[in-house]
Amino acid sequence: MKIEKLPALVVALIVIQALCAMFFVSDVIDDSFAPGIGFRITFYLVIEATATIGLIFGIVFEALYLKELLRHSAHMTRNMRVATGALSDVIDDYFDEWGLTAAERDVALFAIKGLSNTEIAGLRTSSEGTIKAHMNAVFRKADVSGRNQLISLLVEDLMAGPLVSDAALKGN
Repeated sequence: MKIEKLPALVVALIVIQALCAMFFVSDVIDDSFAPGIGFRITFYLVIEATATIGLIFGIVFEALYLKELLRHSAHMTRNMRVATGALSDVIDDYFDEWGLTAAERDVALFAIKGLSNTEIAGLRTSSEGTIKAHMNAVFRKADVSGRNQLISLLVEDLMAGPLVSDAALKGN
C-alpha cells in the first residue's frame, strides 16, 4: 500500500470507530434505564461503559496522533525542499566559481546524477567525444581527476555544516 493513502485509511478507521462508539454510548444509555425500574447499574453495564470510554479515548488519541504525524510529514517535506534547494545552490555556486559554460553545466549535472557519457550524449543529442571533452573541461576547471572526486567535492562541502539556518527551516 502506498504511504500517501495511509492517512485516508486511518481517517476512515477513525470514522468507523466513532460510529461504533456512538452505538455503544446509546446502548449503555439504553441498558441503564430499564422500563418500569428506572436507572440501574449492573456489572455488565460497568464493563460496557468502561470499554466505550476506552474506545472514545482511543479515537481521540488516534486523531491527535494522526494530526501530529501529518504535521511532522509536512515539516520534513518542507525541510527536504529546503535541503534540495541548498544543494542546488551549492552546485550553482561551484559552477559559477569554476566558470563552467552552459553546456559544461548540463553535462556536469547529468554526471553528478550518475548518467554515463553515452546516456548524456543521447540526452544532449551530442557525440560521446563532445561529452568527454565537456567532462574533461569540468574536471580541469574543478581541479579534480574524475567523477568520483567531483561528487566528493560537492558532498564534502555539504557535510561540512548545516545546509540552512534554523530560521530558514522555520520559514523566516
